[in-house]
Amino acid sequence: MTLLSGLSAFPITPADPSGRVDTAALRRLVARLVAAEVDTIGLLGSTGTYMYLTRDERRRALAAALEETAGRMPVVVGVGALRTDEAVRLAQDAKAIGATAGLLAAVSYTPLTDDEVFEHFATVARESRLPIVIYDNPGTTHFRFSPELVGRLASVDGIIAIKNPARKRDEALQHFSRQCAIVPSNFSIGYSGDWNVTEALIAGADTWYSVLGGLLPDICLKIVRAARQGNATEARWLDAELEPIWDLFRRYSSLRVVYALAEQFDLCRAQPPRPILPLPDAVKREIADTFAGAFPSIAEGSGEQRGMAQHHDRGKTSDRV
Repeated sequence: MTLLSGLSAFPITPADPSGRVDTAALRRLVARLVAAEVDTIGLLGSTGTYMYLTRDERRRALAAALEETAGRMPVVVGVGALRTDEAVRLAQDAKAIGATAGLLAAVSYTPLTDDEVFEHFATVARESRLPIVIYDNPGTTHFRFSPELVGRLASVDGIIAIKNPARKRDEALQHFSRQCAIVPSNFSIGYSGDWNVTEALIAGADTWYSVLGGLLPDICLKIVRAARQGNATEARWLDAELEPIWDLFRRYSSLRVVYALAEQFDLCRAQPPRPILPLPDAVKREIADTFAGAFPSIAEGSGEQRGMAQHHDRGKTSDRV
């Protein structure tokens, strides 16, 4: 059985304009995920704007999240950095604080070769002793992991999983099958890219690394469970119901949309780090109208969870379940 499977929910990291993390707001977001019983929390991923935070702020964010989870579910935390030695220190921090695994991308200003990426990952895994998840995110890093490189890395002690960009429906099964053939049986194969991921889950992928799951985990869990139970029709129906959200994600970027949703649900008032700008008011109204018109039950459910989180935040920490 793989260490990472099911829904890995990725929340935003609320912070002020200077980059100081609002740990109270972050804990409210994490509390919702704990209450929903997601399988994993993905902290400080791209949605968590890890590259915009200092080492100290990453440590503060991780400590706050781990205090909230209290060991009830694995926490995977972004440890990516431009320099290998810096990524090692971030991974060592994560291990010392208590993270389950580190999410590592091939981040670089200068284009990297496969050998350079292999050495980068092998060094971080070896020197930190933190289990590492490969983060293949070519849209951001402009580096794509070849099958040969994935196979090499999967044989390195301490590299335990991969987070792939999701393929379109007709490519999902083929990609998953090919990757299964080059990695050990206990190596977790997962996908991100919410609007394409359902087909990968139906094909048999272990993990959905989800942006929407970081705010609205319940509906995402339903898709994961339907796929796990072999109910492809149900999984696809649920995915189709979310198409208006996926359309917003594609047009405005999932990061910007979830910041607007967090504000709409009154979870936090944070803005994305500059130079990323918040969405214009007209687009925020469009997002609000989409949810009010198409997903009233989702909006109502979010309100209930928000109330639970606010009740918790008033000091009843001993009652967490």
